[in-house]
Amino acid sequence: MRILVGLVLLCSLAAYASGPPAAVAREPGKVTAKERKAARRAFSRGLKLRAAGKNEQAFDFFERAASLDPASPEYLTAREVARQKLVYDHLQSGNQEIMAGKQTKALAEFRSALSLDPGNQFAQQRLRDLLSEWAPEAAIPHMKVLAQAGNIQVEPESGHHDFRFRGDSRTLLQQVASAYGVTATVEESVVSRHVAFDIDNVDFATAMHAAGQVTHTLWAPLSEKQIVVAADTPQNHRQYDRMALRTLYIPNASTPQQLNDVVNLLRVLFEIRFISQQPATSTITVRAPQEVLEAATRLLRGLDEQQPQVLLDIKLYQVSSTLTHALGLNIPAQFKMFNIPAGALALLGGQNIQQLINQLISSGGINAVNSQALQGLLAQIQNQAGGIFSQPFATFGGGLTLMGLTFPQLSAAFSDSRSSVSTLQHVVLHASQSDPATLRVGERYPILNASFAPIFNTAALSQVIANGSFQTPFPSFSYEDLGLTVKAKPWIHGTSSVTLDMEMQLRSLLGQSINGVPVIAQREYKGMITLVNGEAGVVVGSVSTTDQRSLSGIPGLAQLPVVNQVMGSNNKQIEDDELMVVITPHVLSSPVTGGAEVWLPPGR
Repeated sequence: MRILVGLVLLCSLAAYASGPPAAVAREPGKVTAKERKAARRAFSRGLKLRAAGKNEQAFDFFERAASLDPASPEYLTAREVARQKLVYDHLQSGNQEIMAGKQTKALAEFRSALSLDPGNQFAQQRLRDLLSEWAPEAAIPHMKVLAQAGNIQVEPESGHHDFRFRGDSRTLLQQVASAYGVTATVEESVVSRHVAFDIDNVDFATAMHAAGQVTHTLWAPLSEKQIVVAADTPQNHRQYDRMALRTLYIPNASTPQQLNDVVNLLRVLFEIRFISQQPATSTITVRAPQEVLEAATRLLRGLDEQQPQVLLDIKLYQVSSTLTHALGLNIPAQFKMFNIPAGALALLGGQNIQQLINQLISSGGINAVNSQALQGLLAQIQNQAGGIFSQPFATFGGGLTLMGLTFPQLSAAFSDSRSSVSTLQHVVLHASQSDPATLRVGERYPILNASFAPIFNTAALSQVIANGSFQTPFPSFSYEDLGLTVKAKPWIHGTSSVTLDMEMQLRSLLGQSINGVPVIAQREYKGMITLVNGEAGVVVGSVSTTDQRSLSGIPGLAQLPVVNQVMGSNNKQIEDDELMVVITPHVLSSPVTGGAEVWLPPGR
């Protein structure tokens, strides 16, 4: 007995030393029935907790359900929605703690938000602001003056000239200015008349003053070598006297159209005529009286301060799953029935065809002269009979009416195929008030427009084709954007809410073509949504489900509820595609209330 106990102990120690038993290997991505059942229980528990307002506990159960069954779009969607809700709550709590002066609690809230969403740009920025309050703030580009000049002074060439002129007054003004190396721009207000101008040994100032008295005009400098000439009226004096020059940088004008809008605004409000724009550097150069120039600068600076900025955090969730299921017996629906002649029965009995012919000749049944033709006929019958008799068959009847019925082969199908793909696109866009931000996700598909081929069969063309040196011209084609395009135009209301004017376009290949050109399926969405600062909202949700089922079998039996699972072939294919766009706005700078007040100089 002691020896038996010792052997048992030795075996136990050996098993313990060898390590724990190896886990049973299973196919990666395969979800067992037990795990699927546990995932369903966790999901149901999470729904109850979310309804009770316990979001953190609900998120834990949703995450457990998604980890047990990763192929379920329902679990993944619930987990991400719960995650965004928790992130929003932590951000709001952090902002409230900052307003209350509790910096430590605010740091804890923002760190909790980052633990749930490490890529959240707003939480990262708020955390950096709290940890680095001593650091200088990042410079935000504003409208600024790059260069300016007070009263512009013209610098003509030195020297004296004599003038003997008879002709048009507009030509006189241009010739006098060009004599001293200055370009004169004559306005339409100068009346064209015939004048006589004679003067000797005068400089530029004297010559232009005398010409102005003769033509009733005034002139003002535009640059060192350029002047403008206008009619001598009080209105022109107010416009051209004491003109100044200033170059302004417009940071918000990122496109030529935006810069052109600023120029048109100044032309309409202040009646400034001399404005040049440089879209490459986002600058404009303004020539105007000093008072008007100061008013225009104050207006542009006020518009720049009122341009709010917003950060759009966009997340694109896409889940696709496919299920293919085949089960049952492929029972043939067609049977062949044929008559079995006596010769075929003899063939089945194992008798040789040549012996059969000899017996028929000896008995006088056939003539020996036609034996060769008869042998060919029997050979053809043998080939046909071989094809018929190669399949299982049954006979019925007797004698000359003996018939045969073939039984095609049966086949069984047992297959189950599942696939699931989940993708996430996370993009952060920076946009300003009424400036649309565009996000494109997809690919560009080439479509052939035209191809080239030789149509004249000449000797030279035949030669290059024969020796292989002919090069076909490159065909003409164009690209079509496929995928998702999201365009959001924000309207910021203080620091509390943001209204987004949304446009979404989803384009994909339909799988069909007309005249060789593929057909593109297109779905569009347009709408507006208002979100609180930092609140996540589902802007677009698209779900498409395709369910194909086919049943084949014997009529009557295939319609029975239970029998059709065995006596028929059942094929099922399910495809689920889910698309969800979640957008979260974060206000960076709010609009300035009160508006800009600009005072124009008297007389304008």
